[in-house]
Amino acid sequence: MQRPLNITSRDFALSAVVEAEIREKAAALDTYYERISGCEVTVEAPAIMHHRKGGPFIVRIRLTVPGSELVTDHQAKEELSQAIREAFDAARRQLEDHVRELRGAVKSHEPELHGRITKLFPDYGFLEAPDGREIYFHHNSVLDRNFDQLEVGTEVRFVEEEGEQGPQASTVAIIRRHAATNR
Repeated sequence: MQRPLNITSRDFALSAVVEAEIREKAAALDTYYERISGCEVTVEAPAIMHHRKGGPFIVRIRLTVPGSELVTDHQAKEELSQAIREAFDAARRQLEDHVRELRGAVKSHEPELHGRITKLFPDYGFLEAPDGREIYFHHNSVLDRNFDQLEVGTEVRFVEEEGEQGPQASTVAIIRRHAATNR
């Protein structure tokens, strides 16, 4: 981390053991992403802690990374160590998700397009995209095993993706037209 870890406790004093546990878990986050610029951990005790034993303790972790802040807020029923462990586990998962997103490993959902079948062969076909391009599709790309129900002119919706030999359609679905009912 570029800045020192900031640990704050509210409504009670943290023991040296608890502080060491927090420091150890915060240092471990650096193994998931080396560009963490700051980490702030706030631990809150129950409002009426002096009247009873135990939690729920609230542990908040704020990680500062380039271009973003990741915030985790976790409560545990009774044990402070459990709240700390679960909060750092949640922070680690958020950090891993953030790193995957930065690396482009998170799939972005392509918009569905509408088209019309132009050619059919035993195992594949072509459809016309909204911009007039002819796009290949394989019978395995047709949802619900409806390849045999396709005819030239059938309206479909599809997702376009880049195939080995150019654009191809995936998740091809027949657009069902409901007959109008007269009342």
